[in-house]
Amino acid sequence: MDIKTATALHRLRLISIPEALSFPALILFGSVLSRISDIDFLMMPLGMLHGVLFVIYVVALLDVWAKTKWPLKRVAFFFLLCVLPFGGLYGDKVLKRYEADSVIAARARREGTVSA
Repeated sequence: MDIKTATALHRLRLISIPEALSFPALILFGSVLSRISDIDFLMMPLGMLHGVLFVIYVVALLDVWAKTKWPLKRVAFFFLLCVLPFGGLYGDKVLKRYEADSVIAARARREGTVSA
């Protein structure tokens, strides 16, 4: 893996936590708030924000898939994690390992200790 792969993994990690928290924090909060008060106008912007974060996550996941050539099973696993509430938190933990491995491999390749 090269540094571009590590960067793509880092971008996916950056979006995984906000996306993981957007459903429980935004959608459920807005839903409860609209039920107990007359504040219905918040649901549309909160839903849109959750949707935008989901789309950014999926685009970042597709970018990682293109750069890493992961098997479809692994990509499906990370997609499933983004659909589950709080699933992205576990995904971030796994992605941190993949990112560290790709940075180490890129440094080793740059220093010439590993042949490409």
